[in-house]
Amino acid sequence: MTGTETPVSATPAYTSAEVPLPVSGRITLSDRTLVRVSGPGTDKFLQGQLSQNLDDVKAGASPRAAGTSPKGRAYCLTRLLRDGEDILMDLPSELAESIMTHLRKYMMLFRGTSMTALEEGRITGLLGDEAAALLAEGGQDNLASPGDTLALDSGFLIRTDDTATGLRRFELWQPEATDLPLDKIPEKGLADWHASEIAAGIPVLSTATSEAYVPQMLNWQHLGGVHFNKGCYTGQEVIARMHFLGQLKKSLFRFRLASADPLPTPGTSVKSGERSVGEVINAVGFSDGSCELLAVARHDAVSGELYADGLPDALLQLQPLPYTVSEREDSEQQDT
Repeated sequence: MTGTETPVSATPAYTSAEVPLPVSGRITLSDRTLVRVSGPGTDKFLQGQLSQNLDDVKAGASPRAAGTSPKGRAYCLTRLLRDGEDILMDLPSELAESIMTHLRKYMMLFRGTSMTALEEGRITGLLGDEAAALLAEGGQDNLASPGDTLALDSGFLIRTDDTATGLRRFELWQPEATDLPLDKIPEKGLADWHASEIAAGIPVLSTATSEAYVPQMLNWQHLGGVHFNKGCYTGQEVIARMHFLGQLKKSLFRFRLASADPLPTPGTSVKSGERSVGEVINAVGFSDGSCELLAVARHDAVSGELYADGLPDALLQLQPLPYTVSEREDSEQQDT
């Protein structure tokens, strides 16, 4: 196995998420790759490439971050976790090799610093409090907010974002996979985790959507992934200008389809009549034939009838997100 291959997983290969979503479960996130950055230049290297302030990546706090092109377009959405002097990152396995190749071009300036995909690394998604309570042995009470992190013998337990219905979720990052005392927790399919990510308003980039959007269009600032007061990094000027000048006209929305055949794929156009007003970022199908998706769409279009290209008879039904996107209100005020 190379460093960027997806590890073999025993997760049930369900292609559809359960209805309703399970309130307790564990899922091996076999479509994500753990990466370790180590060496004397780790913080300076990442500080110059990512949208997060590395001073805020410390024991107990693992914030999100984005890597962007010089034009401010996101090619990487990740979380940063402090492991001793090293930094752990998670990457979509689909993009891991290309992201690492890109970042290594800049790493050459930092002698002794390396980036390695962890062959034995594993990320486990946890739905509900039950599994977290077993792992943390009561310490999960310290995980009050997204990004709060608890170091365990078996790895790092991270509180991630709740769904719009308030389902609490966690991730266990293990640089070296070990057996877990979770036999009593039902094992669920990867689609269930994808559905919970969509319900939490968390986008995942793919080859179809990489370098297509500034992080704000993906609501990344509302997920704690953009630090607007840190120093310069690649793409920072474009991102800061959009933030301080209030120029955001598109953002990430959550939609539902009562039925979807075929399932919209990333990059599929979202249409109003014959006009394209956005694109699908992620979608997941449910066992009852319905679908939920995240799409970047124009603020001035979502009040009308929208559909995914190829499914003109299935209108998109707007669904709530668990956080507020303040830029939408600013955009509406500018249009009036």
